[in-house]
Amino acid sequence: MSEVATIEWLDAPLKTPDPDARKAAEARQATLTKPSGALGRLEDIAIHLAALQNSVYPSIERVNITVFVGDHGVAAEGVSAFPQTVTAEMLRNFSRGGAAINVAACAVGAGLEVVNLGTAHNTGPLNRVRECALGPGTANMAREPAMTEQQLANALTAGRDAAKRASSEGADLFIGGEMGIANTTAATALACSLLNAPPSLLAGPGTGLDGTGVGHKAQVVQRALELHSSHITSPLEALRRVGGFEIAALAGAYIASACLGQPVLVDGFISSAAALTAARLRPGVEDWLLFSHTSAEPGHRILLEALAVQTLLDLDMRLGEGTGAAVAVPLLRMACALHKDMATFAEAQVSEKL
Repeated sequence: MSEVATIEWLDAPLKTPDPDARKAAEARQATLTKPSGALGRLEDIAIHLAALQNSVYPSIERVNITVFVGDHGVAAEGVSAFPQTVTAEMLRNFSRGGAAINVAACAVGAGLEVVNLGTAHNTGPLNRVRECALGPGTANMAREPAMTEQQLANALTAGRDAAKRASSEGADLFIGGEMGIANTTAATALACSLLNAPPSLLAGPGTGLDGTGVGHKAQVVQRALELHSSHITSPLEALRRVGGFEIAALAGAYIASACLGQPVLVDGFISSAAALTAARLRPGVEDWLLFSHTSAEPGHRILLEALAVQTLLDLDMRLGEGTGAAVAVPLLRMACALHKDMATFAEAQVSEKL
C-alpha cells in the first residue's frame, strides 16, 4: 500500500438497525403457520436481519468473503506448530483455489477475494490475490510494538476498503477471514489486553500445539503484555502493539460495515478478537455482527461471553480463513426462506391459537 492512510474515518456515523422493519418482521412471524417460537433462533435471526436490511423480507443471496493474510514477527518465539513459510505457501494455495475457504465459498456461491497484507517470504505476483503489503509481517510483539502507527492505519483502511468493495457489489452479507502463522498468539494477546485476562486462560493450541507448546505460548504472551502494559491506554494502542495486520484489517472492515449498514458474519477466535476490538473502538458496531460458530480454541468462549453473543453453530472448528462463517451461510438463508415463504394462518386457512 503506497498511499498514506489516516484513521479519521473510524469516527464516521454508524448506521442504526431499523426498528420499524424489526416490528414488521416480528408481526409477520406471529402470523405464520406455527406456534410462536417454534422455529427457535431461526425466527430471531430473520427478525434481526430484517432490521439490519431495513426490509420485512431479508435476503442473503449475495455473500462476499475477504481473507486477509499477514505474517507475525512473534513467530520467532516458537509459538506455532508450523513454520512461518506456511503463510506464503497458503497464499499460493488460495491463489490456486485449493484451500478450505475456496471450496466453502464455491459451495455457498460466495464471492471470494484474498488480500496479502505482508508476508515474511515473498510469493511474487499471484492470480486472484490483491497485493496490499504493509511490510514483511508485523514486528515481534514480545520485543517491540507489532506495528507502527502508519502500518496500523493502513491495515485498518485495507479492511475498510474491502467492506466498501463488498457493499458496492451489492453484498447482503460480509465475511472476513484471516490467515497468518502465529496469529492466534496475537489474538490471544489482544484479547487478554482488552479483557484484562491472564494468558493461561485464553491461550490455545492454534495450529496444533501440545500442552507444553500452549504453556510456552502463554508465557510469550505474558512477556509481551508486560512489555507494553504501561503504553496501552486505548483499544487502538492495544491493537497496534500486540495485534496483527489481518486482525486490524478485520476490525476496520467491521467498523466500515457498520457505517455502511452492511451485515457481517463473524468467523472464529481471531475474528472475534477483532470484533471485540471494533466494538471497543466504536460501540454500536456489535449491532451489525452475527457470530457464526464457536471455535475449539478455548479463548473463543471467553470472547463470546464478553461480547454477550451466541453463535449459530458449534462444530469444533478452528481453521480460520472464514470457513466457519461460510459453513453458517445456509443457516441464514434458511431463516430468511422460512420467514418469507411460509404461509400465514389466513393464507393457509389454518385455525390460530385459541
